[in-house]
Amino acid sequence: MLKEHSSLTLDMQKGIDIGITAFSFIAAYFIKRNLLPGKFSTLSIEPNYYIILLLIIIAWYISFKWMGMYMSYRQAPFWDFFKVILKSCFMGMIFVSIAMYIFHIQGISRLLIGIFLILDVCLLTLSKFIIFKSLERIRTDGFNTRNVLIVGSGNRACQVIDAVEERKATGYRVLGCFDINKSKLGEIVTNEHKVIGLVKDLEGYLRDNIVDELIFAISLKKLKKGDRYIAFAESMGIKVRIVPDWELHYLMYRPDVATIQFEEFLGIYNMALQSTPQNEGKMLIKHAFDFAAAILLTLLLLPLLSVIALAIKFFSRGPALYKQERLGMNGRRFMVYKFRTMVENADEMLKELAEMNEADGPVFKIKDDPRIIPHIGAFLRKSSLDELPQLLNVLKTEMSLVGPRPPIPKEVDDYSVWHRRRLSMKPGMTCLWQIAPRRNDLSFEDWMKLDLKYIDNWSLFNDFKILVLTAKAVLTGSGR
Repeated sequence: MLKEHSSLTLDMQKGIDIGITAFSFIAAYFIKRNLLPGKFSTLSIEPNYYIILLLIIIAWYISFKWMGMYMSYRQAPFWDFFKVILKSCFMGMIFVSIAMYIFHIQGISRLLIGIFLILDVCLLTLSKFIIFKSLERIRTDGFNTRNVLIVGSGNRACQVIDAVEERKATGYRVLGCFDINKSKLGEIVTNEHKVIGLVKDLEGYLRDNIVDELIFAISLKKLKKGDRYIAFAESMGIKVRIVPDWELHYLMYRPDVATIQFEEFLGIYNMALQSTPQNEGKMLIKHAFDFAAAILLTLLLLPLLSVIALAIKFFSRGPALYKQERLGMNGRRFMVYKFRTMVENADEMLKELAEMNEADGPVFKIKDDPRIIPHIGAFLRKSSLDELPQLLNVLKTEMSLVGPRPPIPKEVDDYSVWHRRRLSMKPGMTCLWQIAPRRNDLSFEDWMKLDLKYIDNWSLFNDFKILVLTAKAVLTGSGR
């Protein structure tokens, strides 16, 4: 998963909180001057309340940061947010008072300040509560969940499971535990969670199941090949957490592509290795842009989509759309949509054509595929217009506009371990391979390297650049 405390996320939260604080002061000024009865509604010309507002914005900005306002919504309880809000407002008021003393600012209305503080605390609390409960509801409904696999079955494993069970709204789901002792297989660890496998079989389980985070809750000294398992998970893009005794040095392990960070997991301190993009704020913008752009493009391209569908029906029997099972992020299965460019029984003909495969690796490609629909199929594939129905997959949040192409399950069965890391990011309609010169002449290994290059160097700018170059490839027909 992506790092919770990205710089852009923090900037967005700070902007909202400062905006609420400024609004609270302006509203308090309006209430004091216009809504209170009698003598309570008067305000002197001095001091300059614009200066007071500026001091409050500066003081509250510093206070929010110092008091730890920007905690993880997934891991911190709401009560912690409320306490930090109170502390921040109290500290901010101290800063403002000191500044007023230094600059000899006098005559400010105490009643106005009181109204401001009440409004600010209430509105900040309300905003945090709405965000907190909205995210909690999303996770409770089964969205944005995280599948957790635990290595170990002792006290540390019980501690992790108890923490997850106590706060199910965080969206973490325990798949089970793995142990080194065969006699413990099938035993209940705690809360009905069992030892479901042995550490020696861990690699196979990670290959065949959807695992978002792997937590080592066992002394690493007990694992004979601990570095191998960590490297294996890292190579697949699975986030690794190590609950201390902090003995990674014992293994002499050095991560290849993952970054190491120390985090708090539901109150349990751990060391995490992560090899996927970690800027959650920018990823949030990416997802929002994907959804908005997919809606807009679907509406704008509706006439074109209709013409393509009618043309397919005219030149070939069968449905206009083709559905195929693909693998998404960390192996999640979904049905991908495409315009049908092959005859109706194309999948059945594949066995007969297997010996003609011109691609290396676990993919199938031939230049003059006899299964292509006459007159229109080759054009759709060359222009990549056959991929347009995947806008529906983007709207269903199964795909992004830009990301590694989603493979079919059979291909993934033949992947090497390092190939699997391309599944650690949400698949997309286009990526570096789609815009590569003579892309069909690239080897399978080069294709995989391009996808991992995209993941390792991901940025919003690169996504925009890929979209522009993809549009150019579609318009010039250079897609094949």
